[in-house]
Amino acid sequence: MRTISQRELRNDNAKVMREVAQGASIRVTSRGVPVAVIRPITEQPHQVLAELVVREGSGAMEFPTGVHVARPTADALAELRGDR
Repeated sequence: MRTISQRELRNDNAKVMREVAQGASIRVTSRGVPVAVIRPITEQPHQVLAELVVREGSGAMEFPTGVHVARPTADALAELRGDR
């Protein structure tokens, strides 16, 4: 994965977005500290499900910010468990 600075992202954002659109994932740093990863959005259900996270202390699962799925989380979990 290529790493770029926040400044490079700001100055070359069109180039960076083209790279991401072509499948590249890019790590962004601020003052040398990694702060983000820019990667293509996938519509593969198994990849979206792999991004499920557990809210600390609650045991409840939720999708990361910006990920929208048309079916309920319970259905996705049942599919992963093989209940269907």
